[in-house]
Amino acid sequence: MSQEWGRAHLRHGALHYSDSMGDDVQPGKLTSFPQAVQLKDDEVIALAWVVYKSKEDRDRVGKAVMDDPQLKDSMDPSKMPFDGKRMFWGGFESIIGISAGQ
Repeated sequence: MSQEWGRAHLRHGALHYSDSMGDDVQPGKLTSFPQAVQLKDDEVIALAWVVYKSKEDRDRVGKAVMDDPQLKDSMDPSKMPFDGKRMFWGGFESIIGISAGQ
């Protein structure tokens, strides 16, 4: 599913797609990923992010992905490998970006 959604984002114009599984995600004292998603004992945290050229591209690509007929079947809640009601997302504006060699 991650590959399918990643390819869809890139197909519609995203610059980068990444999907990750938590391997060291501890509960916090006030807040944390586990608390935010009401993590159960037999679950892990998944985190995906997408890089876009601009906010306008993000909005356009996001709509195109949601309307993509190739993804229609995977949007059926009964076929999702996770509880989509516990998923959350947002947009962020970069304040700094550093890559190796720069």
